[in-house]
Amino acid sequence: MPSASTTTSSTATTSRSTERDRVFRCSFCTKSSAEVAKLVAGPGVYICDVCIGLCHDVLAAHAGSSGGSAPAEWVPPWASLSDDELLAALPGLAASVDRVETSLVAWVGQLRERGVSWARIGSALGMTRQSAWERFAPQL
Repeated sequence: MPSASTTTSSTATTSRSTERDRVFRCSFCTKSSAEVAKLVAGPGVYICDVCIGLCHDVLAAHAGSSGGSAPAEWVPPWASLSDDELLAALPGLAASVDRVETSLVAWVGQLRERGVSWARIGSALGMTRQSAWERFAPQL
């Protein structure tokens, strides 16, 4: 029977290899890290260098305008995609949503561990205390 330290070490190694083998995708265009030059990570989301470039272009074009609306030439990313391309993008988008949800649950859990009330958490999320509790309270 393995000792506790051996089991812990084995579990930590497995966890690291699982994380290393995981495919990360841009939360916007859903390209994998292998398809882009750089993938920047945020809290539960990722953005590739191509999408960062597009964001830069949109912000630069918008900098000269005085209104708060998007420039007239802005086109949603799905406008040029075929139905098959849109369908192919759905799994990556769903995975992004799952990563964000997992991150949100972890952040709320941290706040609860620190003793922050459901009322404050709900207020920060734009929902009632009861709604926050129903969505994030650990299931027993």
